[in-house]
Amino acid sequence: MDDCLFCKMVAGEITPDVVYEDDDVLAFRDLSPQAPVHNLVIPKRHISTLNDLSVEDAELMGKLFLTAQKIAVQEGIDQQGYRTVVNCNKDAGQTVFHIHMHVLGDRSFSWPPG
Repeated sequence: MDDCLFCKMVAGEITPDVVYEDDDVLAFRDLSPQAPVHNLVIPKRHISTLNDLSVEDAELMGKLFLTAQKIAVQEGIDQQGYRTVVNCNKDAGQTVFHIHMHVLGDRSFSWPPG
């Protein structure tokens, strides 16, 4: 997608602060962190929202969670706890329409979220 911010990062047109990358996934620090540790994990292939997933995307989505786990270890938040969040559409807080997982940590979180 030519106008997608995250696709531009995958293409190398914009350089994020990368914390992890492999053939399928890119993870980078959030520019507007909501916690001391706040990274985003994205598939390199454009998928707009959770509603656009298909059965064929199951392995890719599993990789997002495994990447979140790697990042938590790397950032030293795996034992104290961390939160993963995937928003779907505007009313849920999705602002970039390319599936992405937030990995937040190094502070306490409340439930339910605000």
